[in-house]
Amino acid sequence: MTSQTTLDATGPGDKASAAPSPQPSASGLRGHPWFTLITVAVGVMMVALDGTIVAIANPAIQKDLGATFAQVQWITNGYFLALAVSLITAGKLGDRFGHRQTFLIGVVGFGAASGAIGLSDSIGLVVTFRVFQGLFGALLMPAALGLLRATFPAEKLNMAIGIWGMVIGASTAGGPILGGVLVQHVSWQSVFFINVPVGLIALALGVVMLLDHRAENAPRSFDLLGIGLLSGAMFCLVWALIKAPTWGWGDGRTWAFLVVSVLGFALFSFWETKVAEPLIPLGLFRSVPLSAGVVLMVLMAIAFMGGLFFVTFYLQNVHGMDPVDAGLHLLPLTGMMIVGSPLAGAAITKLGPRIPLAGGMAATAIAMYGMSTLKADTGSGIMAVWFALLGLGLAPVMVGATEVIVGNAPMELSGVAGGLQQAAMQIGGSLGTAVLGAVMASKVDNDLPGNWADAGLPKLTSAQLAQASEAVQVGVAPIAEGTPGPVAAKITGVAHDTFISGMSLASLVAAGVAAVAILVALLTKRGENADAGAGVGHI
Repeated sequence: MTSQTTLDATGPGDKASAAPSPQPSASGLRGHPWFTLITVAVGVMMVALDGTIVAIANPAIQKDLGATFAQVQWITNGYFLALAVSLITAGKLGDRFGHRQTFLIGVVGFGAASGAIGLSDSIGLVVTFRVFQGLFGALLMPAALGLLRATFPAEKLNMAIGIWGMVIGASTAGGPILGGVLVQHVSWQSVFFINVPVGLIALALGVVMLLDHRAENAPRSFDLLGIGLLSGAMFCLVWALIKAPTWGWGDGRTWAFLVVSVLGFALFSFWETKVAEPLIPLGLFRSVPLSAGVVLMVLMAIAFMGGLFFVTFYLQNVHGMDPVDAGLHLLPLTGMMIVGSPLAGAAITKLGPRIPLAGGMAATAIAMYGMSTLKADTGSGIMAVWFALLGLGLAPVMVGATEVIVGNAPMELSGVAGGLQQAAMQIGGSLGTAVLGAVMASKVDNDLPGNWADAGLPKLTSAQLAQASEAVQVGVAPIAEGTPGPVAAKITGVAHDTFISGMSLASLVAAGVAAVAILVALLTKRGENADAGAGVGHI
């Protein structure tokens, strides 16, 4: 198979070569594509699992360390912020120094930070080491994609990415189940300690199995100003999205951070046209399929992460399930992602990405519409249908959009492309939670006073109504201590009905986003550069 790169992504002063530099030859286990896949899957599993498993541990951490609610929020926000801001820069580091080295450093750092959290005796230390988890996770994720891109030939790459996406989906959805079991039967520290042996396994496999790959045109210097501008712009954007639910979308602080973010991205784009070796050559986005893949990943994450955010509250606070039971009810989603991802990889290899991606987003749109019809008394069977359809729809998008982004980038930018893919997902998830959260809040604020009055409940003051609205937005009935049983039952009914009206509207918005994504999917096509590093190893 002939390896080749294109000139599309080169910046001023770049010289494209017709072929990557000679790669080290695979010998035995080292560099074998499938053993490489197993190794990076173990490492990626840690990062994906930590995105959701910690949410189950937060109440126990708050109680044990005497933390405030705002401090506990930073256990999640600190990790997410560090991860989102660092991903593209981390991908560039992999392109410069080699994805094998970057992956191994990420694994060691992530495992060490996890162990340090388990040993922490204050909320400040927990948050600090969560930030380090995010930074090392950012090193690990793009490097994993870079290794797959360099190791697998084009005809096998979609299948590999399918299995990679399956691991991420299963780990993300399985986090609440595993977290519930560990917190309930061991301790909250065990949620973090579990990463230590997993990290050691990934490290041992990586040392033995992974082969270093570097393209001839790999960067030789760093665009430090570009890194600073991009990181600052990303920080302001993510910070605004994190704080918007607290500050309000109309608050001047929210808009100040958004405006600074836009200015930062504009300055970054201008600078990238001037520097000899840019962080992200803007010519990369002349590839319509690559740009469509990035947009598609953002839209998918908005619909999926934003919609799923409320489902957890629905299962636990409306249906009264414990975390483990709620996680089990999401198994249809997890199961279909596990089954669907490799199948999607095979279908994309045969048909190209356009039809599977459009079909996947159509299934996602239908699933989100179905979730808008859920009621307080909806049975598990109906829920399972919509959850399964959502998993079936997401599988080809996770696989196909990733292949479109990474496969349409030149080999020497595979790390940056992997960082773009992950950053798009993180930003989309944050946008989905923030925007659909605002939709939910607006609907609850609008409906709750009328529903409360219609139920004949005592009139609330403005302050009481605001507190009640905050509780109802997560499906909790605002029942004061000592409230008589019949009145408590009425309050519970009003709270759940109002929450479901908000969740229904948010789900419809998510369905609309997924429907728009169908059109974006039609702009994608198979990666033009997918075989640039594929001649290495053996299948």
